[in-house]
Amino acid sequence: MTDPTKVLVVEDEPSLRVDLVDFLLAHGYSVTGLGDAYGFRNHIAWHGAPDLVLLDVNLPDGNGFDLARELRRQSDCGIVMLTMRSGADDRVEGLESGADAYLVKHASLREIEATIRSVLRRLEQNRGNDAAAAAAGANEADAAPAAPSAQAAPAASEPGWAFQPMQWQLLAPNGAVIRLTGSEVAFLSALVERAGKPCPRDEIARVLSRPSLRAEDRSIDALVRRLRRKIEETSGGEAPIKMVYGIGYSFSAPVLVKES
Repeated sequence: MTDPTKVLVVEDEPSLRVDLVDFLLAHGYSVTGLGDAYGFRNHIAWHGAPDLVLLDVNLPDGNGFDLARELRRQSDCGIVMLTMRSGADDRVEGLESGADAYLVKHASLREIEATIRSVLRRLEQNRGNDAAAAAAGANEADAAPAAPSAQAAPAASEPGWAFQPMQWQLLAPNGAVIRLTGSEVAFLSALVERAGKPCPRDEIARVLSRPSLRAEDRSIDALVRRLRRKIEETSGGEAPIKMVYGIGYSFSAPVLVKES
């Protein structure tokens, strides 16, 4: 029998914490509810990271953004921020702290649970893709090299980057797999469709389902900074995302889109 998915709810408001725990338990999750940063750190120290953390920002003895950063340094578990703070700067800080999703507290319990399922599904897909890539690499290493042929025609060149939106990942020329969030997939899809031409900021805001973003809003820039850092740390090379002053962003390298 498969063990139930473990969810940690960190929320200082007792009534909301009880509602969240009861609702998620009713949907088959294994849930632990905690009310402060001390309890969170103690739980992680003794039990390790769960499959997903539903994390409030304003805790009596700590900041949820700081806790998300601490957790992200040691685990790739899902992190969903749930807070009353709905400002653009707060959303930016939530994404930069490593959260996979950011919800405000007027979200319904059904929406919260659907977001949890979406994040968990993406994480499971990424882990399966990583395992398949590792197995393929091992098989290639074990295979004997073929003897070179003087008459062999040179292989057709292919783009060094590959974008797999259905798998929520970007493949670097060196084979590194960059796992993406939903916002990052939407952002890259908008850039890749332009085939090297710049994608305007208002178009990016539209595909991110944030039509109210102003041209000077920092949310898009924060997403780009986080994505660039993720690409460069994972691949060891420069991220092919370029700012086009006064317009928006472009994907500056050849890229092959793989839908399946």
